[in-house]
Amino acid sequence: MRSAARRTCLAPGRQDGRVSEHANRPWGSYTVLTEGEGFKVKTIEVLPAQRLSYQRHSRRSEHWFVVAGQGAVTLDGREIAVQRGDAVDVPSGTAHRIRNTGPAPLVFVEVQHGDYFGEDDIVRLDDDYGRLDPAPETP
Repeated sequence: MRSAARRTCLAPGRQDGRVSEHANRPWGSYTVLTEGEGFKVKTIEVLPAQRLSYQRHSRRSEHWFVVAGQGAVTLDGREIAVQRGDAVDVPSGTAHRIRNTGPAPLVFVEVQHGDYFGEDDIVRLDDDYGRLDPAPETP
């Protein structure tokens, strides 16, 4: 299993082609390529037989473009097969995840657009790695 270490190389907002952040996750890794007012661009690599958490965001939407590998995207319970060259739009508020269905890494470019990109805008609905948000307490 990879560590969740985070490495920041440059200040946010750099648009000179250099990496501004890279992080390893249990499912693979991501690299922030650039970010600015209202957008963030990442490459995301999903290891074979792994998947991201089923989640939604309220303050951003995402556009995914698959550059290598094959997988399956789930949008609000509907599954879509994807491969190199395919694109998927994930509107704000849509429950979504992607999983790698092939033998090689699945790599896609993610363009986030919205007014906020913080981790606290992620609501995890299902997660293979024990990162579910605690259920609200009932009185």
